[in-house]
Amino acid sequence: MSDLYYTIKEAGESKYTEKMSRFLSFAIPVKTAEEAKAEVKAYQNRFHDARHVCWAYMIGPERTEWQLNDNGEPSGTAGKPILGQINSFEVTDVLVIVVRYFGGIKLGTSGLISAYREAARLALEEAGKKELCKMSRISITFPYVGAEGVMRLIKGGEVNVLDRTFDNTCGMTLEVAESKCDELIGRLRKIDGVSVTE
Repeated sequence: MSDLYYTIKEAGESKYTEKMSRFLSFAIPVKTAEEAKAEVKAYQNRFHDARHVCWAYMIGPERTEWQLNDNGEPSGTAGKPILGQINSFEVTDVLVIVVRYFGGIKLGTSGLISAYREAARLALEEAGKKELCKMSRISITFPYVGAEGVMRLIKGGEVNVLDRTFDNTCGMTLEVAESKCDELIGRLRKIDGVSVTE
């Protein structure tokens, strides 16, 4: 199983016009569903004069938390194609919003689907893509005399030290790639006095 997953490099935006309807699209980095919903609210306020503010988001490395909204468009014609593009790009921790200003000519179901799909694609393309690694956190405590052994082990480079306290009893919070976590725990436990909590 790979530790790698993808998100957008930065926020991206684009414009797309179809039969006089204008579609403004935005790809926004988000970490939680609450954050995504707050962004949706902000965009709805910003574009309060638009006919529709449709959106979809995907959260988490496992890509299991998602939601979409057609915001008054016929069911399945807006949120679904937006989410489809998020899936095509294989990104997560992203919210895509597409704002539609109606141009007076109806697009029909297939026209709407392809317009929302294209608008979402353009924003995601603009945002770019970056690779991230699934990480695990562990906390360790150890006596001060064991510090040298612990430091030698984690200086290997693939471990991030998030915080540390050095006293008679020392403590650290470490972050390591998920696939390397068990191996690190095993090696830490071989050092005298080290206790590990996952």
